[in-house]
Amino acid sequence: MRINDGTDQVSDSGKRLVFAYYVTGHGFGHATRVVEVVRHLILAGHDVHVVTGAPDFVFTSEIQSSRLFIRKLVLDCGAVQADALTVDRLASLEKYSETAVAPRASILATEVEWLNSIKADLVVSDVVPVACRAAADAGIRSVCVTNFSWDFIYAEYVMDAGNHHRSIVWQIAEDYSHCEFLIRLPGYCPMPAFRDVIDVPLVVRRLHKSRKEVRKELGIGDDVKLVILNFGGQPAGWKLKEEYLPSGWLCLVCGGSDNQELPPNFLKLAKDAYTPDLIAASDCMLGKIGYGTVSEALSFKLPFVFVRRDYFNEEPFLRNMLEVAARILQDTAVGKNYASDKLSGARRLRDAIVLGYQLQRVPGRDLCIPDWYANAENELGLRTGSPTAAITDNSFHMESYTEDFDILHGDLQGLSDTMTFLKSLVELDAFYDSGKSTEKHRMRERMAAAGIFNWEEEIFVARAPGRLDVVGGIADYSGSLVLQMPIREACHVAVQRNNPSKQRLWKHAQARENAKRQGPTPVLQIVSYGSELSNRAPTFDMDLSDFMDGGQPISYQKAKEYFARDPSQRWAAYVAGVILVLMRELGVRFADSISMLVSSAVPEGKGVSSSASVEVASMSAIAAAHGLDISPRDIALLCQKVENHIVGAPCGVMDQMTSACGEANRLLAMICQPAEVIGLVDIPSHLRFWGIDSGIRHSIGGTDYGSVRVGTFMGRTMIKSFASTMFSQSLSSANGNTDESEEDGVELLQTEASLDYLCNLSPHRFEALYSKMLPDSMLGENFLKQYADHNDPFTIIDNKRSYGVRAAARHPIYENFRVKAFKALLTSASSDEQLTALGELMYQCHLSYSACGLGSDGTDRLVQLVQEMQHKKVSKTEEGTLYGAKITGGGSGGTICVVGRNCLRSSEQILEIQRRYRGATGYLPLVFEGSSPGAGNFGYLKIRRRNPPN
Repeated sequence: MRINDGTDQVSDSGKRLVFAYYVTGHGFGHATRVVEVVRHLILAGHDVHVVTGAPDFVFTSEIQSSRLFIRKLVLDCGAVQADALTVDRLASLEKYSETAVAPRASILATEVEWLNSIKADLVVSDVVPVACRAAADAGIRSVCVTNFSWDFIYAEYVMDAGNHHRSIVWQIAEDYSHCEFLIRLPGYCPMPAFRDVIDVPLVVRRLHKSRKEVRKELGIGDDVKLVILNFGGQPAGWKLKEEYLPSGWLCLVCGGSDNQELPPNFLKLAKDAYTPDLIAASDCMLGKIGYGTVSEALSFKLPFVFVRRDYFNEEPFLRNMLEVAARILQDTAVGKNYASDKLSGARRLRDAIVLGYQLQRVPGRDLCIPDWYANAENELGLRTGSPTAAITDNSFHMESYTEDFDILHGDLQGLSDTMTFLKSLVELDAFYDSGKSTEKHRMRERMAAAGIFNWEEEIFVARAPGRLDVVGGIADYSGSLVLQMPIREACHVAVQRNNPSKQRLWKHAQARENAKRQGPTPVLQIVSYGSELSNRAPTFDMDLSDFMDGGQPISYQKAKEYFARDPSQRWAAYVAGVILVLMRELGVRFADSISMLVSSAVPEGKGVSSSASVEVASMSAIAAAHGLDISPRDIALLCQKVENHIVGAPCGVMDQMTSACGEANRLLAMICQPAEVIGLVDIPSHLRFWGIDSGIRHSIGGTDYGSVRVGTFMGRTMIKSFASTMFSQSLSSANGNTDESEEDGVELLQTEASLDYLCNLSPHRFEALYSKMLPDSMLGENFLKQYADHNDPFTIIDNKRSYGVRAAARHPIYENFRVKAFKALLTSASSDEQLTALGELMYQCHLSYSACGLGSDGTDRLVQLVQEMQHKKVSKTEEGTLYGAKITGGGSGGTICVVGRNCLRSSEQILEIQRRYRGATGYLPLVFEGSSPGAGNFGYLKIRRRNPPN
């Protein structure tokens, strides 16, 4: 239905309103859904000014009215794509900065003036950030209509771009916070910047013509199979061949260029063709996932074959919506009843919203169900089944799992997460046997995992926790003492080895093996849960022979290139990489096929060593399955090689050491030269440590961490050079006439001239001799001209980049001293002075991170909240409960560590910080509390399914 000028209807309010509707410059999908909303607003008798960069025909083909005003303007840029399937993260941020950040002041001034000139009653944004701020400045209310927001999309891009782009995300979130509320469309991503939300159904363009009419106009019979190629107007450079289609099929091509030649079975569509009609007239759609394609595929009940795109962070949530719909249709077709009149409308509403939360969470993690839903339990007499409550009860029926498995080796140690993991294995067995999935499980992951294990054979299970960096942090690669605590959250890995002839292979792996015509060969198959949240493939497989070249294991560089070929499967380097390291370092050869299931509750990007826990659990399980006796320390060192050489992240070893060697409720004390555990430090009963996540994604592979590491090693190289020069001068001036004190000074210079680790230099020596000699910063090119190399095998100096030197070198020297003092204080008598001193050391560490360029707005805000709580007392006699906090790990976001008294008041204050941070940022931070054993202490489980299915 098109709108014509003759419509004179006026809204129920009796007032003709003026709407300013801003449309993002990212793709047609936003403009096409805006058309439907605008159409209804004009039908109601209102004026709508659309601010867009989309072609006019997108709107005028549907709306022919004098009340529609189109203003051609783009105030954001979306995701910059190198081609139809590749997002350029750095270019996206640079383009946004150029489009919306640099001219921000003039944009706001112009938009405020324009909004006042049209006398706008409401600003609607899909989903242009600055429009919300402009509305606020003009004194006009605003709302957003969307399924994703740019702060969520860009947050991951910032990891690749460095510190100077992080403010973009915070500015976008702040702009969105000026909205009255969010009208949230299905397939939505997490959007923490919006405080109030109204959920609505799919918004889809209507059909103009029937399937029969469209096919008649195209001259295509109803019996012809028709596929529509819909990649958002970007396949112009693709070479399409006749043999790409099955016999008897035709393909409609959207967005082809005028001079593009197509085979006879491909038909080029006009640029202004009305795609909803064409999609509904087709039998299948091939394209990339976007809101427009997904909503139209669902609305017109069309099979949709899509191609994954990496770093398109909206995709997993839209894909989830497609798969949930497909599962409901499938289950309904076989007789499952989805309709029920047994529950009240209020209960159904609550369950629908909780499902939205569940779709965004990895199985085994806290679902973060809203407080209002949990509190409704008393009103409605319902039990919500909080997962948090469930896992704290160690009396949970362990027997129900041990009845399903014979535990041939190992001990569950009462760990509820291990019990849950075993339960998931039991459910996989049932899934494989029945071919069905429970509603709460990820369909694709479970389908893949259900078929890789032979339930008649033994399975080996290992567990490795994440870690909370109490003190030490990035000083690990400079040889510092560090104190680390293994956290409650852990990664579980199940491994089974099978003779290649008995291995259950996925269809594509079987086809690959058949094509080689060499008979069964060892194959590695991995399933990793949680792929939906990080937009990566849930499975990975390879022939183990790919790790061999000329009878020898391939180099680490070749392996790094191998895993980098497909960004969606790059994660597999953390898991499969342990096999190559065992081959190269220990001479292990793998004659059997290997099946692996990885399930981690350690959240990614929070700075709590999710990667180390995956590596350590994977290597521990592989070693157990193959009878390899490797000490926890050696497992940690081998896992560091995985991360340094195969993944390519320049981390130290403290993460892997804590995950492998840590013990519950104790701090691992280690001198990182390279990895000497000097003991386990008991956490005094009156003390407690918490981790609070800032919501800013952390990555040790990110630009900031790497550049600070480069600056640190530059500083060490320069200090060694200065010491060498002073040592030579001392020898030449002495001529053999030195007293004992002078000889000591010369010996110190000689030692410092060959300094292996910066942390072996004391703070007073650094300040007395070297601090003033180091530059604040230095261009990479100038450093290399003078010193040739910085002698760090895991980082590369960029000639054109300026690196901070003095602060980066000072940090580990002072941090080592702070950690030693911290360790000594832990063993001193309990007192308020002890706690105050521990807290002060943590605050100093936090400031030192910031001086290096590794701070972040989010972690600074959290530390400030801790300080406010520390100095806020209800009465003069009340003792403080929180005493200090610091950023952790590689910095630049992630999690802070907090120290306080082990008492109820402290827990209340942590929750208060959580609430206040959410109030300020819109993001509810995760809180890490509790501890669990490291992989070495846990050992491994060897299990066999009891009464396996026939």
